[in-house]
Amino acid sequence: MQHAVGSPLPPPHQPGHGPATGWSPAAHHPGPQHAGAHQGSVPVPPPPPAPGYPAPPPGPGPVPASAPPTPETTGHVPLPPGGPVAMPMAPPAAQVPDPAGTTLAVLLIGPAGAGKTSVAKYWADHRRVPTAHISLDDVREWVRSGFADPQSGWNDNSEAQYRLARRTCGFAARNFLANGISCILDDAVFPDRPVVGLGGWKRHVGPGLLPVVLLPGLEIVLERNAERSGNRRLTDDEVARIHGRMAGWYGSGLPIIDNSQLDIPQTAQVLNDVLSRSIASPPQW
Repeated sequence: MQHAVGSPLPPPHQPGHGPATGWSPAAHHPGPQHAGAHQGSVPVPPPPPAPGYPAPPPGPGPVPASAPPTPETTGHVPLPPGGPVAMPMAPPAAQVPDPAGTTLAVLLIGPAGAGKTSVAKYWADHRRVPTAHISLDDVREWVRSGFADPQSGWNDNSEAQYRLARRTCGFAARNFLANGISCILDDAVFPDRPVVGLGGWKRHVGPGLLPVVLLPGLEIVLERNAERSGNRRLTDDEVARIHGRMAGWYGSGLPIIDNSQLDIPQTAQVLNDVLSRSIASPPQW
């Protein structure tokens, strides 16, 4: 409960007794005025200070009863609600699309060790418009106790946590886009797994999401995986199995970048070129 500035707090009640002596309920709970009483009574001056002590500094004057209450400043800024992300508007035919200055939602797909996270971060860091990076693996690992690690076996719990993380990423992406901030998401989406496939991303983000596949050679992803630690490092057999399944993206119609011989800045530049074509002619997926 908030109390008016300068009003004393009510003293605690004793069991079986009413309010303490000297406490006027009307001072804290204003009620109807009695006939003849008028608002804004004359303030009573404080008692003189005791000998030897300086007088206290003057306090603020009485606030007129008719003065409007001062609004509280909270810093809250109304934000547009996030909705499904629409397709980016293609520029006129004579104009080359510039993805670096366009608000976009991008999904970077690839196997473990493809460099998705590194490329996504670099791409987001070097754009001319505000851009956020959302990694599905990072969001999945927000679950600390009870984390269902897919390396221990894909089961109902790991699938449920994956679905929850993807929905959370989609919600974040829609809200960023609604407020003028581009997004790049990364996930190891399998072409042969409808449960965790593109359909879920399209449903949670919107039809304007632009998917791009990052698929270097097997030897490259094995080398990069060997540099990892913790639950992000997979066995060589698991890396090879995932890489083989990712080959199913060939012939899917999605743009594919083989970054086997490209460093991170070069891959980001190729990604911009691919996105420029995707803006002009969005992929059918």
